[in-house]
Amino acid sequence: MGIVAGLDSSPDFTRIVVCDTDTGAVLRQGYAQHPIDTPDGASRPSDVDPQAWLLSLGEAAGGGLLEGVQAIGVSSQQNALIPLDAQGNTVRPAIAGGDKRAQVAAADLIDALGGREAWAQAVGSVPQAAQPVTKLRWLAKNEPENAARTAALLQAHDWLVWQLLGRPVRRTTDRGGASGTGYWSAATGGYRPDLVDLALGHQAMLPEVIGPSDAAGTTPEGLLISAGTGETMAAAFGLGIGLEDAVVSLGASGSVMAVHPEALADQSGMITSLADATGMHLPVVTTLNAVRTLRGTAELLGLSDLESLSELAMKSTPGSHGLVMLPYLEGERTPNLPHTAGTLAGLRRESMKAEHLARAAFEGMLCGLADALDVLRGRGVEVRRIFLLGQAAELPAVQAAAPSLFGAQVVVPQPADYAAIGAARQAAWALGVTQGTLDPRTPPAWHGAAAQILEPGDDLAVGQAVRQQFVAVREQTHPGAFRV
Repeated sequence: MGIVAGLDSSPDFTRIVVCDTDTGAVLRQGYAQHPIDTPDGASRPSDVDPQAWLLSLGEAAGGGLLEGVQAIGVSSQQNALIPLDAQGNTVRPAIAGGDKRAQVAAADLIDALGGREAWAQAVGSVPQAAQPVTKLRWLAKNEPENAARTAALLQAHDWLVWQLLGRPVRRTTDRGGASGTGYWSAATGGYRPDLVDLALGHQAMLPEVIGPSDAAGTTPEGLLISAGTGETMAAAFGLGIGLEDAVVSLGASGSVMAVHPEALADQSGMITSLADATGMHLPVVTTLNAVRTLRGTAELLGLSDLESLSELAMKSTPGSHGLVMLPYLEGERTPNLPHTAGTLAGLRRESMKAEHLARAAFEGMLCGLADALDVLRGRGVEVRRIFLLGQAAELPAVQAAAPSLFGAQVVVPQPADYAAIGAARQAAWALGVTQGTLDPRTPPAWHGAAAQILEPGDDLAVGQAVRQQFVAVREQTHPGAFRV
């Protein structure tokens, strides 16, 4: 019996939940924006003083929110890189977010190791602009003095855990966070210091990777701090997904991830092989186009919001009267067509109506994500249940089409702070192991997320026909581009 807290430090804010240790019920919550100045025209700054994360943490925890809490778990934005000097001070602000400055550095690193396959074999992922390893290369090329002063590397959740513990000599991370760096392999469970050297130009101290139920330490006040993890892993843990579950996330871009017992090395680089927060693996396949497809279509049709687009799409029928949209508006990563554009096929006089175009946008987005799901299924990942996340998951047009297009039960969880809840669950696990009440291999069995359940039912055959229509257009337009 007791209470634990989970904090999620996202790119924009800190959210804290205080939960019952046994059931996971949320008892109290706190929230605060990061005190960060955003440049005009930018969604958020690329360089962030990590002290801003501590300030918002303190504000979110105000008013006695953490009173009685026995353990804290930390979830934070992935890919933020904090370079430290030999004294443990930040060399420069954290390089955060999907930093487009590093796109050239990513291409340099891919070539330097011998191509995409070499990287996929080494660490289970191919360098992308957002990854810490790529940001190290950017730092070495663009700020050589700062690169030379860099003696240690941390990610956001590592840095926050270290600060909460009073900056001890020992610095730690977890498998989930480490697996996204580009210099730790989920398959081997070890670092590749040679890749740090390749990117930065010299070695740097890396945090110790501790187990999912291990504690990073105890504060002077006796508060247990768990290992911490990245936001993706924390959200999966908070949702309670396990084997045969997948998560489809509908943002501007899309992603599909699933729990799997082993790391998947994918030579094409379509699969990013991450570790989860429980000791399992979390292969992820990303599409560049998801909700941006819907927003673009809504603008084209003169609609003010996605709800109106959904309402219009529901006036059409499955298959959109033969209209097929390949939603590759920003190029595409799955399949690997970085320089292509979107395609609208099947134009006939009877299909040239606004409702059919609206429906084609929803079906195109979901079929693109079904392609990503097929990449995982093609590698032996069993998927029987799909959690659908993101604001667009609530749209009737998405819910009507998703189960039959994905060919599986679809679960739409009620909106909640799943990353913070996952961090709290991790804290409860570490606390239980420390107290001898929980097995280090078995996390606490908290209540699952409240959710709406959608079954493909009698629509399955119709949905698969729509998929085949999409696949036929994709193969005709981009022959051989998609290989599972």
